[in-house]
Formats: sequence, structure tokens, C-alpha cells
Amino acid sequence: MRSWSGDQKSELRVWAGPGSLGDRQRRALLPCTRQARSATCRRSSFLLSVLFLQMGWGDLGVYGEPSRETPNLDRMAAEGTLFPNFYSANPLCSPSRAALLTGRLPIRNGFYTTNAHARNAYTPQEIVGGIPDSEQLLPELLKEAGYVTKIVGKWHLGHRPQFHPLKHGFDEWFGSPNCHFGPYDNKARPNIPVYRNWEMVGRYYEEFPINPKTGEANLTQIYLQEALDFIKRQARRRPFFLYWAVDATHAPVYASRPFLGTSRRGRYGDAVREVDDSIGKMLQLLQDLRVADSTFVFFTSDNGAALISAPEQGGSNGPFLCGKQTTFEGGMREPALAWWPGHIAAGQVSHQLGSIMDLFTTSLALAGLTPPSDRAIDGLNLLPALLQGRLMDRPVFYYRGDTLMAATLGQHKAHFWTWTNSWENFRQGMDFCPGQNVSGVTTHTLEDHTKLPLIFHLGRDPGERFPLSFASTEYQEALSRIAQVVQQHQEALVPGQPQLNVCNWAVMNWAPPGCEKLGKCLTPPESIPKKCLWSH
Repeated sequence: MRSWSGDQKSELRVWAGPGSLGDRQRRALLPCTRQARSATCRRSSFLLSVLFLQMGWGDLGVYGEPSRETPNLDRMAAEGTLFPNFYSANPLCSPSRAALLTGRLPIRNGFYTTNAHARNAYTPQEIVGGIPDSEQLLPELLKEAGYVTKIVGKWHLGHRPQFHPLKHGFDEWFGSPNCHFGPYDNKARPNIPVYRNWEMVGRYYEEFPINPKTGEANLTQIYLQEALDFIKRQARRRPFFLYWAVDATHAPVYASRPFLGTSRRGRYGDAVREVDDSIGKMLQLLQDLRVADSTFVFFTSDNGAALISAPEQGGSNGPFLCGKQTTFEGGMREPALAWWPGHIAAGQVSHQLGSIMDLFTTSLALAGLTPPSDRAIDGLNLLPALLQGRLMDRPVFYYRGDTLMAATLGQHKAHFWTWTNSWENFRQGMDFCPGQNVSGVTTHTLEDHTKLPLIFHLGRDPGERFPLSFASTEYQEALSRIAQVVQQHQEALVPGQPQLNVCNWAVMNWAPPGCEKLGKCLTPPESIPKKCLWSH
């Protein structure tokens, strides 16, 4: 196999098979080792999930981006499997991450709001809620099979002490609880802290500088080194799960000096190039350590590109309609690549309808584990699709807050509600669908189509511009199939307790653990809980 573009070199030979594990870990392997010839029962000693922030379907060369500035991701696709029909669980960051780590829709795991109809919500500093203790996260379950778990980058599932990632299965953390918005004056609002494990080690724009004017920041390089050090350390010892979730492509977009000004796509392209280079270095290290064939790597994004930030600080959603914040294809269809040398055949394209929630179930299967049986799990095990080329029939549900906006089954997508954002927001310059006005579809009022849904054939019309005629046989047959699946889903649905309803400025990152050691503790304001206001 050819070398990747990374500069890490090591002659260490590592054998990471079952014999190097303890009794508890060996027991976790038994469901697979007894059926070693089964293609769906192959164990991966190492799991690496790479999650970009708001990267669009059209941002990779292998997906048709004409600048072709993602050589490492393109090669990852050439040596593995590409999914053209892969979806987020929500058109916004926090709910999507909660879905990835629980294998459950945000409406089930609580990452939604009921403060207003069909409103997107996430976890800014003032949010009171976070990931509930009742949810079983992927790292918690992987630890049962002896995996060491680490998150590098943005957590975004709650920043109060009870929501800390080390309380939810991760052994190590280097990163931030929120996105890198700022800089703030530390009076009305504090700058976001950066943590190493339990304690903060600084704040964005302070110990971890980001230049708001030029976009220069060394954060991706810091996050890369954290990943490389962890891989080198753990490949000698135990199986690991690394969740690498950097936020360089989220506005305000940043990149390190060697990458600034190198892309034809502006600062966003600079950030994409740097993260692509980082992925190449990680994959090269896996090969240098001789553990590439024991490592399952998956790359995807948490939601579609934020067209509102484009072109300088936002990406491309290819042929799809609109972007982040919407339940049109551009908001929820994501680039997705799987790489596992020696197991996944090179150069494959899987037309399986996939979801970010599938990483939960697939990762458990790779560790020889089964999902919890005491709750609904929405994620599928993708190994039959990856290893045997099988296609599994499944619906995709598009939620916006507490509302099921749309559903896809096969090639047909039915919209029960349509909305981009309000006329008020739109007139203020907030456009989620720039240059993509589709009459009766990209509406600025929340339109109810529940009695007669708008249905599109995504194969013929990926841009959702030409709804099927209500009178056509195709429409009636598609509606019948989708309505049955939606009815079953809604009748069985048990919504989780909404976590994104209450805000309080007193809970912001004023005095995180470890602030006293750095002299970085700030005085919080009076505690005044209130309903969060979500405008779209």
C-alpha cells in the first residue's frame, strides 16, 4: 500500500489481536471469534470516528468539488467505501452529535426543544440541559469490551459538571464544551474554555488564540498532535476508540499559517485542506504502526454546509437544496467514507441509506457488542453493506426540533412541513438557501403539508425542485408506503425529556474546574432561569 502524506515514521510492530487482551476483553470477543468466517462478525481493535463541522456533501473532490483540494479524503474513498446517501440525524450540531453517540434520534435522547413549533436548538453557553444520564453513550459501552476512549475537539452535549464527557464514558478529553465563538469580554459573556480531561487549561482567544481578522489559529495542529500521541500510545496497549471532532470549518473559520491563503475556496477551503492533511497524517501513522488493517475509520459531518456563511466561511452542498438549519437535502445529506484495509474492498460505492446514528450500532458490532435492548435504537449495523454489499430497507426521518418535517423511503421523500426561516430573519440578511428559491417549497412561513405531503423523487430530482403530481400513480404509491412507515414510527415513539428548553446566563463558562489554578475564574451573574428563545 502506498504511503500517505503524513510525516510520522515508526518501525514499531504491533500485534493487536485478542491474545493481547485481558480476560474481560477476551470474553467480549467471543460472539465474533466463534463465527470468524462471518463477514458481519469481524472485530476491529481500533475505532476512529472523524466528524467535521458543517461540511457539505459537495466539499470533497470525490463528491465532485472542482478544486479537488482534499487528496487524503479522496484517497480514503478510493481505498474504502463512499456513501452518497448518508444523513445526519438533525440539521444542527448538538442534536446530531447526541444522535451519533446514542444511536437514537434527538427526539428520543432529549436533544430538542418544545418552546416553539419546529425550532432548531443546540447547546450554547447559557443552556441548562445536556446529555441525560439515562442515555447510554457509545464510549460507555465500548469500555465494556476493554476499549480506551478519547474525544478530541468539540463535545457540545452540555457544559455543566454532570454533562462532562468523562462522566459519560470517555477516558480522556482534549477540547472544548462549546464552539469557538468569540472573542468575548469575559464580563457579559466568558470566552469558551479548553479542557484537558477534568480541568480547563485555558480559553479560546486567550491561551488558545484565534485571530478574528485573519483566521489564523494553530488549533487543528494541536488537535492533530493529540490524536497522533493517543494512537501511538494506545496501539501498544489496548483497543481504542478515538472521536476526533475538530471545529475549524465552523464560522469563524480558522486555519494555521501554513494553510492560510492556499485554497482557491477562501478561508473555508484553507480549513478543509488542513483537516484533510491531518486525516492523511493519522492514516499514515496507522500504517506505520502496522495496525491499519485492525482499525475501522469513518469520516462524516454533523450537518450540511452553512450556506449563510458562504462563500468565504461556508461550504458546498453540491446539487442539494439549501443548507444547515433546514430539513431539505442540503441540510442533512452528508459526505461519508469508511476505511478498513483488508476488510472493506477498495473503491466501493454503497447506495445504502445511511445515518450518523449507524456509527453507534456499527461500532458496537465491530467490538463484538450488541446495542442496549431496553430502548429504541435507530442506528443500523452497516457491516452487511460494507462487507457484503447488501442493501437494507430503512426510512430516514428529518426532524426539526419536536416536529417530523419529512421522511425518505427508497428514492421518495415526503415533506410534511416546509420552512427555511422567518421573513423577519430573511429580511435581515439571514438566508439559508441563497440563490435557491423554489416556489412553495423554500417557504419563509412554516407550511403544513401533513394532509397532502410534497413528494420528490430524489434520484431524478436531488435538488427537490419538482414535486410529484398529486394525481399521479407514483405519488399515490409513494405516499402509501411512506405514510405507513411514519404511522408506525409515531405510534411507537416515546419522546425523551427535552433538554434544550431552559437557559440561564449564570451557568455559562464563568468558573470551570481548574480555573483557580490558572487565575481564570470569573464571577457569574445572578441565576435567572428562563425559556430559551429559538428563532428558527
